Amino acid sequence: MTDTTSELVSKESVFQRINWVDLGPFIALAVLVVVGYLINPDFLSPTNITNVVTRATFIGIIAVGATFVISSGCLDLSVGSMAAFAAGAMILFMNWLVPTWGANAIPAGIVFVLCVGALCGLVNGLVVTLGKIEPFIVTLGTMGVYRAFITFMSNGGSIPIDRSLREPFRPLYFGTVMGIPIPVLVCAAVAIVGSFILYKTKFGRRCAAVGANVEVARFSGISVGRIRTLAFVIQGICVAIAAICYVPRLGAATPTTGLLWELQVITAVVIGGTALRGGKGHIWGSLAGAVILEFIANLMVLSDFISEYLVAAVQGVIIIVAMLIQRFSRRS
Repeated sequence: MTDTTSELVSKESVFQRINWVDLGPFIALAVLVVVGYLINPDFLSPTNITNVVTRATFIGIIAVGATFVISSGCLDLSVGSMAAFAAGAMILFMNWLVPTWGANAIPAGIVFVLCVGALCGLVNGLVVTLGKIEPFIVTLGTMGVYRAFITFMSNGGSIPIDRSLREPFRPLYFGTVMGIPIPVLVCAAVAIVGSFILYKTKFGRRCAAVGANVEVARFSGISVGRIRTLAFVIQGICVAIAAICYVPRLGAATPTTGLLWELQVITAVVIGGTALRGGKGHIWGSLAGAVILEFIANLMVLSDFISEYLVAAVQGVIIIVAMLIQRFSRRS
């Protein structure tokens, strides 16, 4: 074999070793950036990119938790309603503490909402595992419950944060560190921790094993119920973190907070490369999926091709196409 032939064979083997399915979300993101610039040069302005990426962090943070749930073979439809309920509970708790705690009500509220999120996730997980009910049905029910709670708490209106807390709380969304928005840094930190847990720990490997084949995992000595319950708890904590970053943006929680977030989260996770049937999860792909969705919504605002009121319709089409791609890739 000549040197030229061996070099060609080596290059071909490297090309074949590249996992193009895993790289797909990032390639799509790069293509979307180019298309966006061609449609409207203002798309790549620093201000626009910063705003778009910051808005994508809410879905991105929740998508990290959803990656665990979906890779374990489950589905959580309650994340949007849970985010609204968690945000409203946090605001009411902080407002209650203000007269005696002052600005210290903010860290207390953060700890409180993390506990609320974990508890909501625990409820979802226990009902699914102990009740042996399909996750789709359980979280469809809790989606209505959490949405009803925030509607009841707000009397159908809004729950504003106390005026004395607005300025101290604003930096959690509007603040920057070395020019990087704080929500982006929080999202990156959540993704790093999530990646370590999913890829480097026994729990992460067992989570994927449960999603790949429940019976094999059970015969291997894995507690399927415990793994899936913990996945839902992680999801609840991620929802709480997203709520912490979201509240300073508007300074209030309403019954419409987090509306349709479940659709965006599932879409982001699926187009990020996580198999909806379970057994495979990609944390960074889920983040890329969240950014892709926000970029598409932003392009619909900047261009006149499609009405911005059709954003949800476009997201619905995207998740259907992503599922078709996953199905055909499995067959091949």
